Amino acid sequence: MVHVATRHETGMIFDIERFSIYDGPGIRTTVFLKGCPLHCLWCHNPEGISRESCLVLTAQKCIGCGNCVEVCPQHVHRFVNGQHVIDWERCQKCGICVEGCYSGALQLAGRQMTVDEVMDQVLQDVAFYKTSGGGITLSGGEPMAQYGFTRALLQAAKAEGLSTALDTTGFVPWHRLETLLNYIDLVLYDLKEMNRERHIALTGVSNDRILENLHRIDAIGQAIWIRLPLIPGKNDEDSNYHALGQTLSALKHIKRVEILRYHQMAEAKYESIGRPYSLKGLQPPTQAEAESRRRILLGYGLSQIVVR
Repeated sequence: MVHVATRHETGMIFDIERFSIYDGPGIRTTVFLKGCPLHCLWCHNPEGISRESCLVLTAQKCIGCGNCVEVCPQHVHRFVNGQHVIDWERCQKCGICVEGCYSGALQLAGRQMTVDEVMDQVLQDVAFYKTSGGGITLSGGEPMAQYGFTRALLQAAKAEGLSTALDTTGFVPWHRLETLLNYIDLVLYDLKEMNRERHIALTGVSNDRILENLHRIDAIGQAIWIRLPLIPGKNDEDSNYHALGQTLSALKHIKRVEILRYHQMAEAKYESIGRPYSLKGLQPPTQAEAESRRRILLGYGLSQIVVR
């Protein structure tokens, strides 16, 4: 049983997605935690990078009522030629404009929740977990950026008999990750690029710790799903996939490899939080291009490789 004080620990959550079928086996509830040490050029959840809440504008929902202009104490909202413009640098994320937004065009991404509050939502779908072999997945951001809350949430899930999965960048202290493995049934492990210098250029950090932790997790016998984002012109070289094949074929507990094709949905997300997007206009890889990388991995004896 989880200690009551642990159940009241709080974390910053920016989304809870029910009936997820992509973040582990079966039907799952994926809890997205804010904060990430990586800054991948293609990040599809930019609202999850910062530990702090952020204002989100869905321009299509804005009805131009102007109430946000009236209520914002920092005067960051204005309308120019019918366009809703926000002075993002001056925004204090106080949420007053969100409360006064009649159409729901303004939202805050990120709110403090206790373990019990999260579990109340997760446990609503226990019947679906049992029939499908699903459970709870912690994602982000990087869940380990909120280590204490992640640990408490995993403990609570295990106390309820739920299957648990952790979606991680691997760029975390090993001693912390190791302490959580007793509460984790599956690790979803993201690999971006095998070349160290290119990894730094693409994500802002070295992959030394990431690769070291992957080998340590495998040595323990933990079940692992590998996730490989396929970004045209960034990490899609055949040489990268040969390096991936060599590394992954030496591991013993890789249960599945997912090649995740780049998509353009992130562009709108960056606009909605007032951040520039360096890959704007980049076209997704074709199915054939993704399949060619899949064949490279198959050549190294890997199985259960899917393209998404």
